[in-house]
Amino acid sequence: MDDLPITHRGAVMPWECDYMGHMNVTFYTAKFDQATWPFFAAIGFTVRHMRENNVGVGAVRYDIRYKRELLSGDTLTVRSRILEVRDKVIRYLHEMTADQSGQLAATAEVTAVHMDTVRRKSCPFPADILAKARALMAEHAKVPAAE
Repeated sequence: MDDLPITHRGAVMPWECDYMGHMNVTFYTAKFDQATWPFFAAIGFTVRHMRENNVGVGAVRYDIRYKRELLSGDTLTVRSRILEVRDKVIRYLHEMTADQSGQLAATAEVTAVHMDTVRRKSCPFPADILAKARALMAEHAKVPAAE
């Protein structure tokens, strides 16, 4: 897993914790979302590209699995991998680890659809982005999944 790119580093703030003392589900989602933008930028799918081409992505499935609690003050790292790329769809996995223990804290498997933001309809990714995503997916396939 350490061979995957780091897409987010952060810490659990006290105000991100719930009444049970661990990071609330809202903030797991937020940290995974923060990891998505550097991850997409690695394949050329930047905010600038989206604005200039009137395109975006919409998550159609978001499956979070909680493995271990994160507490206030814990630092964390998110690494991301591409699982599947189709003409209009990308499926990827974020893996969040607790820095102090190195243990997997949570994963988020996301399926997103590329869309034309003017027509509000799905559309194919540009060929150059598909090529970069497929090349990155091939690299990620060589890295064992976190457990």
